[in-house]
Amino acid sequence: MSNEAGLQGKGALVTGASRGIGHAIAAELLSRGASVLITARKPDALDEAAAALSALGHPGKIVALPGNSGDADARARAVDTAVAEFGSLDILINNTGINPVFGSLMDADLDAVRKIFDVNVVAALGYVQQAYRAWMSEHGGAVVNVASVAGIRSTGVIAAYGASKAALIRLTEELAWQLGPNIRVNAVAPGVVKTRFAEALYANGDEAASAGYPMKRLGTPEDVARLIGFLSSDEAAWITGETVRVDGGLLATGGM
Repeated sequence: MSNEAGLQGKGALVTGASRGIGHAIAAELLSRGASVLITARKPDALDEAAAALSALGHPGKIVALPGNSGDADARARAVDTAVAEFGSLDILINNTGINPVFGSLMDADLDAVRKIFDVNVVAALGYVQQAYRAWMSEHGGAVVNVASVAGIRSTGVIAAYGASKAALIRLTEELAWQLGPNIRVNAVAPGVVKTRFAEALYANGDEAASAGYPMKRLGTPEDVARLIGFLSSDEAAWITGETVRVDGGLLATGGM
C-alpha cells in the first residue's frame, strides 16, 4: 500500500456495519490507519462487530453507536460522536440498505416501498447533510454510497430496491457537483455478494448464482471494501461523481 493510500489520523463513519459489507469496510478503513465509528440498529450485534474489529490489532480507534439510519436524531448522534471521539469526520460511508419487497411492483406494498426509499436514499442524504454541517463544509472529506448493479440495470425481482439504488446513484452525482471541490462523493455498485442480506439471491447455490459472471464466483465483502478504501483515500483525489461497478463483470455481459 502506498503512502497516499494511508488514512492515518482520519475519522470515519460507516453505517450498517454490524456485519457483511459494512463490517468489511470498517476493517479496511482501520487497516489503512483510520479511526472508525460503526453504527447499526442492533446493539448486541454491533458490540460483537466492534470486538471483532478491535481484535484485528489496528491502531485506529473503534467506536460503536447503535442507531437507526432512518432516524434523524440517531444520524446526528452518530456524526457528532465521531467528531467528538476522533476530532474529525473525514470519511462517510453510507452502507445501510433494506430490501423487504420482492417480485412485481404491481403487488408491492407502498408503505414498504416508502420505507426502502427512506432508508436507502433519504437517510443517506441526511447523513451527508449532518457530516457537512458538523465537519466537511469547512474541512472537506470523502463520501462513498453503497449502491447496487440493480440500480443500473433492471432485475424484475428486486425492483423497488433497484429503483432506490438508481436514485442513490443520481444523488451521488448531484452531491458531487454541489459539494466539490473539497468534498468528493462517489458510489460503488456491487453485484451479488455473499452476505446474509443477499442470501435469497444465491439460495440455489453459488455455482448457479455465479454462472453468468465472467469471474465465475460471487463477490465477497472484502471485494467491495477494498474499492471503498481506495475511493476514500487520496489515491482517488480526482475521482468524484462516479459509480464504480464491483460485479465480477456481470454487467459487461449485458445480463443480470
